[in-house]
Amino acid sequence: MISGKVFPATFHVADSADEADIVKRDITFLYHNKGEFWFCDPEDKSKRFKLDSALIGDTAKFFKQNGNATALVWDNDDEETIIKVTLPIKMEFKIKEAPPAVRGDTSKGGNKIITLENGATLNAPMFVSEGDVIRVNTETGEYVERV
Repeated sequence: MISGKVFPATFHVADSADEADIVKRDITFLYHNKGEFWFCDPEDKSKRFKLDSALIGDTAKFFKQNGNATALVWDNDDEETIIKVTLPIKMEFKIKEAPPAVRGDTSKGGNKIITLENGATLNAPMFVSEGDVIRVNTETGEYVERV
């Protein structure tokens, strides 16, 4: 369960399995440094902890400093282990860099590559410009709408 791998198994009617004790917990992203992502408890900022980039995965590019996230925590015999970190499905970001839209430049399908406030890049429509606030789907990494 921790690795996220799926393996085939056959169970008989008489077999039983223990249910994993998993809870969701709100966490706050602080910063990242050298492949380590630092978080804290939103109610007690002194409770800081780090997670490896392998656990964070592709969601790392949408973290905002002091932004909220959700941790799936496995409680195994009084030892808590974070097994996954998720972000809200839709988040708002300010556009840091966007090339200007040139009239008639739709040879690329009417999209351009923009840079968000946290450094992430994605495709967005030609009408968005630097300074605009947009909504992004963090699961797909796609532009949703201008706010």
